[in-house]
Amino acid sequence: MSERTSWRAMREEILDRPGAGAAYEAARIRFELGEKVRLRREALGMTQSRLAAAAGMQQPAVARFEAGGTMPTIVVLERLASALGMRLTVELEPLDKAG
Repeated sequence: MSERTSWRAMREEILDRPGAGAAYEAARIRFELGEKVRLRREALGMTQSRLAAAAGMQQPAVARFEAGGTMPTIVVLERLASALGMRLTVELEPLDKAG
């Protein structure tokens, strides 16, 4: 067993494995979407139950989404955006410009 000098070194080693980069990117997207929904919901003073009702969902589905546990469809994102008084915008940008 080799010693790891840092979390960064271990992360880089893991991400070098085939398919790991795509899985990491999917997890990042799920987390960021969930965080944005949670922050907006909290800013509006809404509970997960109230958001769920407004979006035609169940509260546990909202909780899983906010925790980054599910990859939503565009339809689900549109329903959440509408329930939060937002407009859904989807962008594609070149990898050399992505941050």
